[in-house]
Amino acid sequence: MDIPEASQRVVEAAAALGIEIDVHIFPKGTKTSADAAAAIGCDVSAIAKSIVFMVDGEPVVALASGDHRIDPVRLAAVAGGESARRAGLEEAREATGYAAGGTPAFGHATAVRVFADSGLRRNDPVWSAAGTPTTVYPIAPDDLIRASGATWADIAG
Repeated sequence: MDIPEASQRVVEAAAALGIEIDVHIFPKGTKTSADAAAAIGCDVSAIAKSIVFMVDGEPVVALASGDHRIDPVRLAAVAGGESARRAGLEEAREATGYAAGGTPAFGHATAVRVFADSGLRRNDPVWSAAGTPTTVYPIAPDDLIRASGATWADIAG
């Protein structure tokens, strides 16, 4: 199956880490957690969303279950900063090399710290973005954390 170039980069990043991923394409889109869950046919809690935030000007990626909201105050605290805000579209693309709505948990264009909310442990597998707003893949939470180098933290509510 042909997959978009951005998704191929995610597959290659996973392979370099010894992880094989199976990318699924949903032409109607998986941009939001609700969209992804509906397309896949899973619970929203099984979606591992990746959102880029700016913590005191530093881009970080926050991973959380689709049914949870990332708390910027908690994220700033665990990242050692004073404040956090959601990154703008260009900030997210510049930091990760991917468009918002398809940002993967790993394989970023720059070294970006990643934090994962403990709520991701509720499902196995979880479904994560594969580089575009129409591609996702299933992965065990422990493999997602290992691949992303994420630090577990309570960053969502």
